[in-house]
Amino acid sequence: MSTSQQHLQWLSLVIFLVSLFFNIHTSYADVGTAALYFPPYLPTACYGIRDASQFPSSNLFAAAGDGIWANDTACGRKYLVKCITSTSTPYACNQNQTIQIKIVDHIGQEASVLSAYNTTLFLSPTAFGTIANSSTASSYINIEFELVYGEDVALHRGPDKHSAPNPSTLDASGHA
Repeated sequence: MSTSQQHLQWLSLVIFLVSLFFNIHTSYADVGTAALYFPPYLPTACYGIRDASQFPSSNLFAAAGDGIWANDTACGRKYLVKCITSTSTPYACNQNQTIQIKIVDHIGQEASVLSAYNTTLFLSPTAFGTIANSSTASSYINIEFELVYGEDVALHRGPDKHSAPNPSTLDASGHA
């Protein structure tokens, strides 16, 4: 084998390894289930007060299930949530929709809600309707969720048909 062929093989291997390195996707998200969170929403386990200001203006909020509640340390946490399809619910999700929700309450297994058992998040109607297909007959969806650290995360998603734009996210020209 000639030296130029060896160099070409070596270069091919290096290019392959570099491309492999840059194409690896590392996910820090967990998988769980979500159900619809029904009113009354006040008082909440997190804030207790009967003050609606604890809810984000986007109406993207949730109650934590026992799996992430952690003795009320989940209060105020923000999660990125995305609906994921399964073979049993192939059309349940609005594709490419990721939302950021805030935990404001807790619904544990002791609740008299059948959906409480092993449910990770109970999403507000706005949150549920944004990521779940409105024609789905299921009141449960499979989700991928990830804790947000620090500031709010700018999301790239399609038009939101469920709520008006949040004025605090608009730039000087009125664009999101």
